[in-house]
Amino acid sequence: MNELKQIHAQTLRSGVDFTKFLIVKLLEIPNIPYARNLFDCIPKPTLFLYNRLIQAYSSHGPYLQCLLLYTQMCLQGCSPNQRSFTSLFAACASLSFPYQGQMLHSHFLKSGLGFDVFTFTALVDMYAKFGMLTSARKQFSEMKVRDTATWNAMIAGYARSGDMEAALELFEAMSSRNVISWTAMISGYSQNGQYAKALDMFLEMEKEKGVSPNEVTIASVLPACANLGALEVGRRIEDYACAKGYLNNLFVCNAILEMYSRCGRIDMAKRVFDEIGCRRNVCSWNSMIMGLAVHGESWEALQLFHEMLRQGMAPDDVTFVGVLLACTHGGVIVTGQELFKSMEQDFSITPKLEHYGCMVDLLGRSGKLREAYDVIQSMPMTPDSVVWGTLLGACGFYGHVELAEKAVESLFELEPWNPGNYVILSNIYASASRWDGVARLRKLMKWGQITKKAGYSFIEEGGQIHKFFVGDRSHPQSVDIYELLDEVSTKMKGLGSTSDLDFMIEESSIIEEIC
Repeated sequence: MNELKQIHAQTLRSGVDFTKFLIVKLLEIPNIPYARNLFDCIPKPTLFLYNRLIQAYSSHGPYLQCLLLYTQMCLQGCSPNQRSFTSLFAACASLSFPYQGQMLHSHFLKSGLGFDVFTFTALVDMYAKFGMLTSARKQFSEMKVRDTATWNAMIAGYARSGDMEAALELFEAMSSRNVISWTAMISGYSQNGQYAKALDMFLEMEKEKGVSPNEVTIASVLPACANLGALEVGRRIEDYACAKGYLNNLFVCNAILEMYSRCGRIDMAKRVFDEIGCRRNVCSWNSMIMGLAVHGESWEALQLFHEMLRQGMAPDDVTFVGVLLACTHGGVIVTGQELFKSMEQDFSITPKLEHYGCMVDLLGRSGKLREAYDVIQSMPMTPDSVVWGTLLGACGFYGHVELAEKAVESLFELEPWNPGNYVILSNIYASASRWDGVARLRKLMKWGQITKKAGYSFIEEGGQIHKFFVGDRSHPQSVDIYELLDEVSTKMKGLGSTSDLDFMIEESSIIEEIC
């Protein structure tokens, strides 16, 4: 940078014009403000310099400068080329300006510029990021030549919109895939809650020759491991990230921290949290606080929250979900109520639906059902099924029929298809010997053709996730599994108890071999 300043000073003294050279070098650093000051001193900049500056703003922002420069170049009679439009389409996509993007597309068509795969790829990507998938697919279909980036842009667009079937169809039709192609699919499945498919896609990617997961891939698949409890795969991914030097990336570290927290390995989560050290952001603190709260270490979660404040880190709405959960699991009602009030008073954070739900849970678990109901009544937003379901669960535990009926009345409107609400209220009626209520609910379920779905669980074994339904026989080794379960059941009945540890250890090893 000092050398460039010296060249600039020499230019001013000698009158030799090095402005073009200086602008190009400054944009490579990049020092865009300095380059822009030099650019503005040129009476009539060339198309080359316009394109370089627009490209720099398109990559680093502020993106609006791209459109202002485009207007300036048009007023000066400098006609844009394909490279200009490529950067402009990218800038509009980053700004989420659909109208300006369509206007630029119209200008591009009127300009009569020929086909260019980079420009059309930027156009497809722009429409895809706007969520205008019909327009994006139209441009994609009209392209005579497409490269991998074009396919990736279209796949990512479908993934963001939640249409993973369309994304998979394109993915499978690709003749050549790169790490971005795989990552788009993994990220799409993960962000749309299809965690098992996200993990399966990652495991399939590992078998692909010539393709290695990058930092974005790792940060995308770890949430799937967290939600599935795939600890074995998650640990292997951390080892891979460490070997590749990806632990310098805070997003990767936070994803690993979240994975260990969700999988119940709080000791490992603490280790990652400590290793992040001074690089911690609010996401790091939130993951650790939430992990401690959910796994019963309420006091430590609250202490960590106060440590977060002492270190000058401002909490957000997610932080307060974590601390309120800590109060709920720790049974500290007064502290929870004080923290809830402090959100607006001390931190200017308006409580959301999740925070009111936490308060209903906090009061409901402590038996303060009427107060929990009053919280629901005072909410500034409409309660959802989670809030009413929380109250219903508390009523079921304490046998409060009146409030249970009020909760179910709202739940029947919000999710009439959910059999769980009928079952819980039926159990409450049965506990109170209200058999007429039990019979009425059974008739309602029969009349509405509402049936309870079979429960299922995920089991990780050998780096693979196995899904088991109640009474399921779809697993390829189901015959062996049921034979073993029958054998275990028979031996347990013969023993009369489960206290024979040697027997249990032996049977556990057999199950591992079969699964």
